[in-house]
Amino acid sequence: MGVEPSRRALLKGRLEYPSVLRPPWARDEPKFLGNCSQCGDCFQACETEIIVRDAAGFPQVDFRLGECTFCRACVEACEEDAFRDPERDHPWRHVAAIGPACLGPQGVYCRSCGESCKAGAIHFSFNAQRVPEPTVDSEACNGCGACVSVCPTQAVAIDPPSTSHSPRLQTARFEEET
Repeated sequence: MGVEPSRRALLKGRLEYPSVLRPPWARDEPKFLGNCSQCGDCFQACETEIIVRDAAGFPQVDFRLGECTFCRACVEACEEDAFRDPERDHPWRHVAAIGPACLGPQGVYCRSCGESCKAGAIHFSFNAQRVPEPTVDSEACNGCGACVSVCPTQAVAIDPPSTSHSPRLQTARFEEET
């Protein structure tokens, strides 16, 4: 199998999994990895071709290739028990986070992420003395990733939501992780 936790983590009961974004409706990481056979059916079914193999051969989403339309094709193609029920469950709770490479705070006019956001979750604050800067409404963001590939500086990432829904906190969290 592709996951090899350290013996120390195993003995301490702290299995750590790599932080990768699995396809929508994927079960929690241990169950997903245990049930996924790495057959590739979800890769082939993905209409936007954003599902790729991670280093261990498991499916992950790469928003640099496009956005998720939540078409459910990956779930329907899977013959294993790697996904939750799309009729009852949300695809995921991930939301966009704007990082420090964003052009707005640097005084450069850019609205690429907002223009690509069909959910209307990215808003721009206008000020007579400044270029508009984006903020993410995490309540409105569905985590589709449409804003990621269009960003000219790769300042947008899709992350699990923070405990607070503050767009500023999401931006700060992005800075800590990079």
